[in-house]
Parts: sequence; structure tokens; C-alpha cells
Amino acid sequence: MKRHLWSYLLLALLFATACNTYNEEHSLEVRTHISEDLADQFNPKGRLFLFVNTQSSNELYNQTWPNGSNNIFALNIDNWANGHTFPLNGLTEFIKTSDMKLSDMDPGTYYVQVLWDQDMEESRINVPGNLVSEVMEVDLHKEVRIDLPVTKVIPPRELVDNPHVKLVDIKSDLLSDFWGKEIRVKASVLLPSGYFDNPDQKYPVAYNISGYGGRYTRVNNSVQGRFGEWWFSGEAPQIINVFLDGEGPFGDCYQLDSKNSGPYGSSLTQELIPHIESEFRAIGTPETRFVDGCSTGGWVSFALQVFYPDFFNGCYSFSADAVDFENFQLINIYEEDNAFYNETGYPIPVARQTNGEPMISMKDFIQYENVLGYSDTYVTSGGQFSAFTALYSEKGEDGLPAPLFDPQSGVIDTTLLDQWENFDLKRIMEKNWPTLGPKLQGKIWVWMGDMDNFYLNPAMRAMDEFLKSTTNPQSDAVINFTPMAGHCSEFDRVKVNEMIAEKLGL
Repeated sequence: MKRHLWSYLLLALLFATACNTYNEEHSLEVRTHISEDLADQFNPKGRLFLFVNTQSSNELYNQTWPNGSNNIFALNIDNWANGHTFPLNGLTEFIKTSDMKLSDMDPGTYYVQVLWDQDMEESRINVPGNLVSEVMEVDLHKEVRIDLPVTKVIPPRELVDNPHVKLVDIKSDLLSDFWGKEIRVKASVLLPSGYFDNPDQKYPVAYNISGYGGRYTRVNNSVQGRFGEWWFSGEAPQIINVFLDGEGPFGDCYQLDSKNSGPYGSSLTQELIPHIESEFRAIGTPETRFVDGCSTGGWVSFALQVFYPDFFNGCYSFSADAVDFENFQLINIYEEDNAFYNETGYPIPVARQTNGEPMISMKDFIQYENVLGYSDTYVTSGGQFSAFTALYSEKGEDGLPAPLFDPQSGVIDTTLLDQWENFDLKRIMEKNWPTLGPKLQGKIWVWMGDMDNFYLNPAMRAMDEFLKSTTNPQSDAVINFTPMAGHCSEFDRVKVNEMIAEKLGL
């Protein structure tokens, strides 16, 4: 028999306009509870999110990117008990994405949604099993009261039904030993068009790493549209494509060993890849194994080639995250003392339009991650800087990844610089070029826009300058810079597969 659970949360949102044309007091009162139908799927411990957006969307919880129109409020609740009411007038107990008070918001049209993050396994909030309300449109004029019950469960992920698409889901003994519990790693496999017609043929493999946080389900897009038509037309080279999963304990796992997340690199090279290559008739040699990706995938593909130079035969890296920490976007972590403000006290931007117009500051960007994190800091947000911290940093005294910079002030902790330097790809290559350089010959192809939206081009320019200065051997890495091009504007998986085929003489 289902528990009859009606837990009401009173969110008193007081809106008062400063516009002279309005003299009335405006207020919005939202009541929410867990639908009776979800009682048996409800965990009373979690993190409550309220999304208030000025732009319409099917699901506001997927709109967590700072864009000026979305406001997010969050609060940990240890026991959302039956019948318990939270008198949170003005949301004073919530952490939020801006200093704006809800009572200062102008009258107008808003879109509101509630999410109950009760998942304890995955690092982000838009995961199967979390509970959400519908999105409700609110015309704020005078006093508005709405009931916004939590009525839906985010459904499980599914792969498209296609005989050429396969799911890989295995237990990682290495990660399970690290965490003291079962940890599984996933990937999806896209088989070449002639796979079933040639049962004795073996194939090279291209391992794709997504942009930040991309999941294995992105293979679904590859059997549709332009790429799918090309893939099954007979024109595409006969190469297995594998889509690695970006999930990790603190956001994207970056497919490398970490003091915080565990041995993801070892698991990839010793467990997942051998399993895939034996299961799906891969040739299974380093000469026929490649990595590619854009953004996070651009950095990971480059890093995997550097950290495992004998395991892969080429990386195709587009718009990689910072490969040089003297140019960690617009921050030199080795010399500067603050990640939010430069030496003149000016706010450091973290993103821009391709015409150079700044879009958001580092400080404001980090505040969004602070709100998403269950620790009220970016360290546990599951976002970009959460993942950077988990990979590059050592473990902190609280058991969480140690933040390079303070979540509120931006002050850099210089005691962590040596640890971060271990993942500075340019410094790794500089220090180890006599032994590493020969192993990287003929294996590095890079594309970068000179107006990258996240200021990633200065780091790649520094990498290019270093590689051009190398001797014994002189690096033959190919780094392409495109004037005025933005982030990932040139990423093309057709191009990647064709270049692999050309390298192998297929």
C-alpha cells in the first residue's frame, strides 16, 4: 500500500517593482508537494531547486547555463517529512544564482518549475529518478498564488533501436575497489555499415569524447541526419565508433586517473577498451586505436594521447579546454592570486561572443555552480569547474576535492599549484619531450578558433609555440587556427573518420 504523502512547501516569493508606473504590491506564492502517485519513489532527503525563468522552456531544469534569464534557488533538506511545511518567506535560507531579491523583480511573465534532487549516485540534477513539477507560466500582476505539485519522474536513458547501436555497461573492478562499492562504466558502440555482412572482418576504432558531460546516449543522434545518412550509405570508412560516457562522481570524469574520482584512465585502458575491442571484432592494436572530441572532448583526447602515447595512434582535438595553465582561460594560475578579478580589479570574463563581447564573468559563472552543488560550492556542482577540481586537485580535509580558488572570494590557494601542474599538458610535454616527443610523432591534429567563446585559444597558441620550438624530434603536430571562429565551430565527425581512414590507408 502506497504511503499517502502530502508534504507542502510554502515558498513565499514577494515581488515589488521599482517602476513608477506600478503602485500596487506584487507577490507570488508557490505551494508544492509530492504527488501521491510518486510516494513510493520519493526519498525524503535531497536538494530542492526552484527555477524562475523569463524565457519559456520545456524543462527549466535543463536550463542551468547562466544566460541572464534564468534564476535558480536551492536548499538541502534532510527530511522532507509527511505534513512538514517550510515557512521560507523571501527564500532567505536558499542559496541563489544572483544577489537579486525576488521582491525586487518586476511584474511580467515568468516560468516556474520545482525539482527534487534525490539521486545520490550521479553528479548532476537532470538524472533519471529525480522528481520534477510541470513548468507553469505565471503572469505576475498583483497577488498570484499557484499550486505546483511535483508530479513527474525523470525517465531512464535509452538507446535508439538500431542493430548497429550497442550498449556497453560493465563493472569496473578498479573503480569499485577505489570507492568500496560497485561502480559501472558505460559506452555506446556504433558499428560500421558492413559489420554484419562481413563476419570475419576486424575493424579499427575511434573513441569519441563528448563536450562537457556528454553521455553515451549521444549515439542516438549519429544514426540520424547528415552523419547517419553518410554512415549507412556505404561511403563511410569501415571504422567502429565508440561514444564514451562523461559521467563521474564530481561531473565529467575526464577519462583520467584522479585522486578524487578514482582510476578512470586505468579503467578505460585496462577494462573498458579491451572489453569493447574483444566484444565487437576490433583489430585491437595501438596502431588502429584513435581518440577525438571537442571542448572537454578536445582536451581529453589530447590528454589521453599524452598520458597514454603508446596506447593510441592519434588524437583529433577540437577547441580543447586549456592545455596550458599559464593561460587557464584568462587566468595564469601560477602567478595570479585571484580567479575572479584581474590585477586592476576588473572582473575576469569566462565567456564571450565571437565579436569579443563578454557574456559572463568568472564570479557569476561560479555562483551558478555553487547553487548546483550540494555543498553550496562549485566543488560538488557536477559542472565544469567541479570536474576540473576533481581531476586536477588533491583531496581536501573535508573529503571533497580541494578547490583551487575560494568559491566566494576567488582567492587562489597556491598550495595546490604543484598538484594542478601534473595536468598542465604543455608543462608535461616540456618536461618529458626527449622521451615523450618521439611517441607523439604523427599523432596530434588540433583545430582551434581564434575567437573561441571560452578564451581557450591563448593556451593553444602557447602549446603551438612550444611544439614549433621542439627538437629531437621536431614535432610534426598539426594545429589549425581559424580567424574569428568560435567554440567547436569546426568539429566534424565525418572529417575525423575520413582522416583516420586516410592515415590507415583504408
